[in-house]
Parts: sequence; structure tokens; C-alpha cells
Amino acid sequence: MREKVHRHLGTVLTGAALAAAGTAAMVAITLPGTAGAGESAGTGGGTRAARQAGQGPDEAPPGVVERAPAEAERGTGRDPLTDDEIGRAEQAALAGRLSALGENVAGERGPQRLSIDLAEPEAGETDDPGAPRRADVAFYDYGNDTLVTKTVDLSTGKVERTDTQRGAQPPPSRAEDAEAARLLIASPLGAGLRADYEDATGEDLTSPDQLELSGGIYRAAPGAQPAVLDACGTHRCVRLFSKVRKGPWIDTRDLVIDLSARRTAALDRG
Repeated sequence: MREKVHRHLGTVLTGAALAAAGTAAMVAITLPGTAGAGESAGTGGGTRAARQAGQGPDEAPPGVVERAPAEAERGTGRDPLTDDEIGRAEQAALAGRLSALGENVAGERGPQRLSIDLAEPEAGETDDPGAPRRADVAFYDYGNDTLVTKTVDLSTGKVERTDTQRGAQPPPSRAEDAEAARLLIASPLGAGLRADYEDATGEDLTSPDQLELSGGIYRAAPGAQPAVLDACGTHRCVRLFSKVRKGPWIDTRDLVIDLSARRTAALDRG
């Protein structure tokens, strides 16, 4: 396996190797063990509470799964946005020319939704419990490479303001990560990725759904990339951290996908 990998990207990595390289944020989750607060490792077995109830470790009562409480249609104050509020905010923000003329990451009509967040209160509203709740709805319009953020009053459904910026590049959405992977898989530069995936799984890599993906924005820096990527920063460009589902990481850090131009390029390893 190791020899095959070196013939491709040299890039199938363990989680430890990737973390040591400082290329992706790895979060270690520690699952609770059998011993916890208030438990004893003595010969009596079971937890203190179980022993007091006359139950051994194999006699614990079955767990009960409770139904989640119904979500309110509207939140209050600084509560997180409800699903209903998110839907209404997006619908209001998309009304008009943006929906008709915008373009998403796949080149289809309508801008690419990036995020919908609870807006910060206006000046003087911080301590007002009756202050209106607003949502900031962010889109990226690939038709003209602009970030469009609309602030929607959630009570009235009115768009209070629209902010348009060029060169602003928030983190990519899941849909953009998937489209970047789709372009890379289909590209000649994706040959190493495809080969490493086959080495790791014995299967062909044909779809982004076969990978766990995390993307980061790439901006051009003088002398740090081939000329084909000089527009990155004005264009929306992504570097991917790719992982076989339930398998190893495959190092794609040196490959950049220009989503605006729909092309890929390799950085100089230097």
C-alpha cells in the first residue's frame, strides 16, 4: 500500500500526520468510559447509585428516549433562528433581481447561499427585549463574483439593507466544497486523488459523496502560485482537505480549485 501511494500523491495520511503538518483542524473526542464521577472501582461492581438501588452493573434500568420538544415558529430575543425564521429570511432575501440574475456555484440560476445568521442588534437595542429580530442572509453571486448580504426583519419580512462586496471571501459552504471536489475528481490533476482513493478502498472515486470534505479559501500571493491562480481572492478559490469516508486522509493541500473559473491548478511544492 505504501509503495503504491508514493507513486500517486504520496498523500494518504494518518490523522496524526495531518495534524502534525498543521494542515487541518482535528478534533479529538473522548468518549466516557465505564468509570465516572461518583463511581467506584472496588470489587462490589456497578456504580454507587446502582448499588444503593440494589442493582448490579447488568441490572441497570433501560434508558428512555424522550421526544424532542416542538420548535417554536419564532424565537425571542437572542434565541437561535428557528427553521421557520430561516426559511422566511431566505425567501425574503431572494426576492427580486438577485434570484433572477444571480448564479450559483454550479452555474445555475440563483445565487449560492452561504449562511443565515441572527443579526446583531442595532445601536440602542441591546437591552430592549422588544427589539426586532433580524437575520443576515449571505449569498455569493458567481455571475459577477460578489458577496451579497441582506438583512431581513423577521417580523415584517422586509429587507432592511443590502451590502455588496467584491473580494470578500467567507469560508466555503458544504455545497461549494462538494462542487470543488467534483471539479477536482474530473480534472487531470485529480488523477492522484483518484488513484490514492482506489489504493485505500479498492473502489473508483467518482463522486464527492465518497469523501469527507473540509474546504478553505485560497487567496493569491505574489510568486506563490501559477499565474492561472492570480485572480484568487477576486475569484472564489478553494483548497480541500479530503478524507476517505471511514478511512484515511488524502492530502490535496497543493491543489487549488477556482470555482469562479471552474478550473484547477497545482501549487509549487517549493
